[in-house]
Amino acid sequence: MKAIILNAGKGGRLGSLTDDRPKCLVEVGGRPILDFQLDALRLGGVRELVLVVGYRDAMIRDYLQRYPEFTVTWIDNPDYADTNTAYSLWLARHEMTEDFLYLNGDVLFHPELIRRLLAAPAASPLAVERKRCGEEEVKVLLAGTRITAIGKEIPPAEAYGEFIGVARFAGAIGPLFGATLAGVVERDRLLKNYFETAVDRMLDKAPFTALDISDLPCIEIDFPEDLERAETVILPSLR
Repeated sequence: MKAIILNAGKGGRLGSLTDDRPKCLVEVGGRPILDFQLDALRLGGVRELVLVVGYRDAMIRDYLQRYPEFTVTWIDNPDYADTNTAYSLWLARHEMTEDFLYLNGDVLFHPELIRRLLAAPAASPLAVERKRCGEEEVKVLLAGTRITAIGKEIPPAEAYGEFIGVARFAGAIGPLFGATLAGVVERDRLLKNYFETAVDRMLDKAPFTALDISDLPCIEIDFPEDLERAETVILPSLR
């Protein structure tokens, strides 16, 4: 099992916090977000990483030297300032030859989340927090546990909850995933779109299910107020 982690963007919505470092190295309680993710993967037995990097990538490459137990494949996104996660994952499409974990590089979560994703019987489970959502969150609609729609544009009042940016995808859908990402990026030139655009386009061709992780502490850190909540609410729960 490999984990594809997207760490290319600057994270400009965090303001000056990312002026001198990539978003994944912003600290929560004195430790970079990346530390918590790597600890969770290590506890889950995952040792193979695919890191898509861009902004201040040398800092991430240097930081990974602290983790010699991981085998790392590096993928560069030199166009990180003008693209989004659909483009970054499209760059990593050739790594989708087997089951893989997917992580947005700005998510702080409990290590149990990785264990549950790996143990889930569904082929492609996405970690979903059942909550009242706003416009900003990537939201899901469900029929039972099957995801029928995903994206930010879903009306908050209709959403089951938020996809938190951590998932496991079946290698069997790798060719479809790669082709759909190519449609988003190469044909439609939706370079600023999130990768969930591709997932939404595949929903009628492959099953994607929601893994409810509402009982586990987690947060996607996009804004300074997210970082404050991560330090005051989420981090104590992890400890």
